[in-house]
Amino acid sequence: EVLLVESGGGLVQTGGSLRLSCAASGFVFDQNAIGWFRQAPGKEREGVASISVSDGSGYYANSVVGRFSISIDYAKSMVHLQMNDLKPEDTAVYYCATRGMSGTYYSLPLVPQKYDYWGQGTQVTVSS
Repeated sequence: EVLLVESGGGLVQTGGSLRLSCAASGFVFDQNAIGWFRQAPGKEREGVASISVSDGSGYYANSVVGRFSISIDYAKSMVHLQMNDLKPEDTAVYYCATRGMSGTYYSLPLVPQKYDYWGQGTQVTVSS
């Protein structure tokens, strides 16, 4: 059974930092990509960052470039999202998800519909 468990969300002030973690199990970790997505109330789910576990290729939404960083802990089958300089518009439920490394990954790394399995989400709230 594929299982993704997010942790690390919380309440932080503008300009603060949080580190989200995604613990993965139930699939061959290094044959997949892991993505981070977020969904704010009344908005569509959007891609934030993703990474290919096999080659480390990372992708970021324009809105988080220079502030967020995605990384892999191979020993623990975990993916982290370091979020710095947080803004109120970053407030959302953050999800991690996984997909196989088909040919579309490199052209569509942040499209939620391309991901097959999802975690339950963790709330991030940035106060102004």
